[in-house]
Amino acid sequence: MIFYFTGTGNSLYVAKKIGEYNGEGLASIASIMNGNKDSVYEYTLKDDEKIGIVFPVHAWAPPILVRDFIKKLKLNNYKDNYCFAVGVCGDSAGKTIARVRNILDNKAIKLDSGFVVIMPENYIIMFSTDSKEIENKKLQEAENTILKINSAIKEKRSECNYPSKGLKNAILTDIVNPVFCKFSFNRCRKFHVVDTCTGCGICEKVCPKGNIKLENNKPQWGNSCIQCTACLNWCPVKAVQFGRNTVKRERYTHPKISVNEMY
Repeated sequence: MIFYFTGTGNSLYVAKKIGEYNGEGLASIASIMNGNKDSVYEYTLKDDEKIGIVFPVHAWAPPILVRDFIKKLKLNNYKDNYCFAVGVCGDSAGKTIARVRNILDNKAIKLDSGFVVIMPENYIIMFSTDSKEIENKKLQEAENTILKINSAIKEKRSECNYPSKGLKNAILTDIVNPVFCKFSFNRCRKFHVVDTCTGCGICEKVCPKGNIKLENNKPQWGNSCIQCTACLNWCPVKAVQFGRNTVKRERYTHPKISVNEMY
């Protein structure tokens, strides 16, 4: 089973490719958490079933939602099943894989392999999207990376294609990420829509936290945003904005993922 979380479709695409190649099913972490408010998320493994966790890297660490999910995940019939994690990012991943490994270690689950896939930039709250040339190059290189990952998973090899050690990675994940989370996730008031909003409700549907509700045909944001940028990037008329940061920036969603697959 591959548990995945996605905001703009990059991680879902990677999860689908791995699932298809290795004959593993997919389960949305957001859907599981929204449909089950209990303190434990149980899943019973088949004999020799692989365990995968695929997610976007948020500020050089796994998203808080993914961390919380792993901490509450209970795997019945776990017998040292092969376990892997894949972090998807626009540039660098810091100690993301090491962070996942530490959480799993505390649950007596061994992370056999950890991988990073570089995909086009989508955090338009702070950065512009990649140029089309760079976007296409990243997408093509990602295909090659996924092929190598699939080979390793198929053969149950213990591998890691991204070094988590080093002072820079430690600073990014252990120092910068907590600061980012503390100050960024409390800025929901900066989300708004401009006059082009049609009230289609896509932003509400794609929000993994259920943090957006339509009121009088206009979206209103609550206080549980994790800054996945799904609402910003999936809006078909670019009406969703974050302050003034995103007004002139292009949007990005994975070209082979449809919005209907996001909810």
